[in-house]
Amino acid sequence: MGRNLLLEQFNCLTDYAVESLNTVDLGKIRTFFNAMPVDPYLAGRYRSRRLSRFQILHHKVHRLDHQPLFQSKAYNPLLGDVYREFAELEEGLVQLPDFHKILLEFFEFCRLCSDHQEIGVHQIRTLSSPFEVGQPAPEGIHRDGVDLVGIFSVTRDHIYGGETSLYRDKSSDPIFTKILNPGELCVFNDHQFFHYTTDIHVTPPAPEGLRDVFVLTCPGLTPPTP
Repeated sequence: MGRNLLLEQFNCLTDYAVESLNTVDLGKIRTFFNAMPVDPYLAGRYRSRRLSRFQILHHKVHRLDHQPLFQSKAYNPLLGDVYREFAELEEGLVQLPDFHKILLEFFEFCRLCSDHQEIGVHQIRTLSSPFEVGQPAPEGIHRDGVDLVGIFSVTRDHIYGGETSLYRDKSSDPIFTKILNPGELCVFNDHQFFHYTTDIHVTPPAPEGLRDVFVLTCPGLTPPTP
């Protein structure tokens, strides 16, 4: 389905979308996943993470001031009600036109399904080794507590697993399951769907496997206003 037709036919209440962003040069983006701080809020060292927020105005991407990540326990039973601090995305990445393409494409869906002009961008690397399984979603089947979620796959290297599923409710079978290949963007309404991504396992005999993604949210997950 063509991009314009996909957007025209997208129903925020019932639909999800998967599209390939073929014009994004993943090679220019991948290098920025190699110097990621380890997520200090999880046991183990299998996940690295950065976080920045952006505003889209007149088709231009503007970085917003730093704020911690905050989710309530209603959405994140594992790390809810915790103010989490993550390093910002590197400026070299933020200035890349290919990075802007990802944000602007996601924002086209945000314009349909949200009144917000703010996007949260979670840059996440999940590792797996023979000694440690990588968990992309350690909180289990969940919602994020936003209007819209996008998952953009950057790299899958020497792994199996990492299937992304969408659910109408936690107790039902998934209505959608797919391994997101590099360059694919999955977008869905967080009010309508729960989501989950299965653990990743290294493919022998490789010593390590990895999965790199951007998780995009509209709006960003900021602390509540006093």
